Amino acid sequence: MTTTAPISFARGAPSLDIVAVDALKAAADRAFSNDPAGTTAYGTSRGYLPLRAWIAEYQQLAPEQVILTNGSMQADAFLFDLLVQPGDTVVVEAPSYDRTLLGLRNRGADILALPLEEDGIDVEALARALEAGARPKFAHIIPNFQNPAGYTLSLEKRRRLIELAENFDFIVFEDDPYVELRFEGNSLPTMLSLDESDHVVYASSFSKTVCPGIRVGYLAGPETIIAQIETLATNTYISPNMVAQSIVNEFCRGGELERSIETVKTALRERRDVLASALESELPDAKFRPPEGGYFMWVELPEGTDVDALFGAAKDAGVIFVKGTDFLLEGGQNTLRLAYSGVTTDQVNEGVSRLAGAYRSLTGAPA
Repeated sequence: MTTTAPISFARGAPSLDIVAVDALKAAADRAFSNDPAGTTAYGTSRGYLPLRAWIAEYQQLAPEQVILTNGSMQADAFLFDLLVQPGDTVVVEAPSYDRTLLGLRNRGADILALPLEEDGIDVEALARALEAGARPKFAHIIPNFQNPAGYTLSLEKRRRLIELAENFDFIVFEDDPYVELRFEGNSLPTMLSLDESDHVVYASSFSKTVCPGIRVGYLAGPETIIAQIETLATNTYISPNMVAQSIVNEFCRGGELERSIETVKTALRERRDVLASALESELPDAKFRPPEGGYFMWVELPEGTDVDALFGAAKDAGVIFVKGTDFLLEGGQNTLRLAYSGVTTDQVNEGVSRLAGAYRSLTGAPA
């Protein structure tokens, strides 16, 4: 067993050195100074109204189309509770976020997992399933720098998904917490902005752009759906965290959000580049596509690789990752997810070296 300090590629979170701690302190001071009553009150289930107004303007929506929650995972949970009954079909990407799969399983959903390609979900496989009789309540899509794969849904596929949703009357759930973290390539319009028939519900979060501990997320979409979510929220907690949302409001309106995003993107690009270079030199058997943004890189090792054995050997060597099997209903025994957001470049190089050593210990490959 190793005695060296562990290096973790497991958590999708920024390291402390790229969190705007001082700016958050200043935003918190302004929140309590500028609006002590609103910051400390219960508020409403819609969330802190000035922040809701800021988001609505940013997304070019009416405020009634937005509801704030305690992180986007709670937004997901509310939508799942509203739309999913046991036995209902829900479409997901394969692979998909493990907590999404868990939430849908817990609600008894019939999960239809469709292959994720490098330009997003296989929309023609979805079209064939729909034509064969599948009637999903919604399709859960992570369009930008997908968790776990890091892939981005193409504009053509975004338009095609909306077309299918209109024709077969299901919701596209656009789960988009990484959208602001593009450090390469051109930004694409959200499906929410392309939708003209109320078939898209959008979720995002400030966890990736401000800090994970802030726990502020939101849902946006058709007023009828948002109104129903408001009822669920009222019955759950009266109101979400007003203090956190007031701080985020000051952070956004004071210009700190843009500066924080730039800091995070600069670090993420450097860490992605170092990770790709380290994998190429230390683990040449690995196949991967460097993402254009976000936190994650999906790695495929040769068929026959036992990711469970690799996980154990890597842990003994002092490096941790998430097994690809955690993100799939079946298969993926030769895959893993590496999160480069929470590690320095030196840790990336050392972590990949340890991972490669663990891999060679199982395969007998030469160093």
